[in-house]
Amino acid sequence: MYKRGIYKVLANEPLTATVWRMVLGGDTQWITAPGQFVNIALDGRYLRRPISVCDYDAATLTIIYKVVGEGTAQMARMAAGEELDLLTGLGNGFDVRNDAQRPLLVGGGVGVPPLYNLAKTLLAAGRQVGVVLGFNTAGEIFYAEEFRTLGCDVYVATADGSAGTKGFVTTAIAECRPDFDYFYACGPLPMLRALCDAVEQDGQLSFEERMGCGFGACMGCSCKTKYGNKRICKEGPVLAKGEIIW
Repeated sequence: MYKRGIYKVLANEPLTATVWRMVLGGDTQWITAPGQFVNIALDGRYLRRPISVCDYDAATLTIIYKVVGEGTAQMARMAAGEELDLLTGLGNGFDVRNDAQRPLLVGGGVGVPPLYNLAKTLLAAGRQVGVVLGFNTAGEIFYAEEFRTLGCDVYVATADGSAGTKGFVTTAIAECRPDFDYFYACGPLPMLRALCDAVEQDGQLSFEERMGCGFGACMGCSCKTKYGNKRICKEGPVLAKGEIIW
């Protein structure tokens, strides 16, 4: 179930040169699991912008977005007090109902944000949480300290070696050897595939995809699985490792 509502911008600030954090005030009751997303209408834009939920409470939700085009640039110009039309509670989020005691959260770039509320949920359930974050360079790193503040063991990889392990998230996992019995991941498709090839543990993956409607009507974001076609916006964005056809 999703819900349309008007949300007020409470804060909008840059985290890096291209990544911004926006806090919105409004009804969050339709968000029921970490890993869900919202779909944002912008003045003058035909399609809404799907953005994953980084964190939420009873009255606010936080999103983190990267400025990559005219729509997200328009969002970056918004100030506190302005309003946005959102569809909330979209997508199938991460399922934490399993026996894993040492989950590893793996995020690449703007795939990092939905893992933050997931980490809070897992820690509240008494799990020991490790986090591997991958970026291109040190200047792109965000939320590593926020995860550490929560109490997570954090490992960082950068493609150019300017911070943490030089290489990719799979390089950091191979070199740092975090102890984990399950994984949750979000990031670009090559990262997700490389992760599944590199580790034997089971897990869940959140896929990034262009979307038309965001709630399963247009079928534009369908992907093949072992159980037939699934819509990333509806049955996803989170899918189980074992059902994915690469």
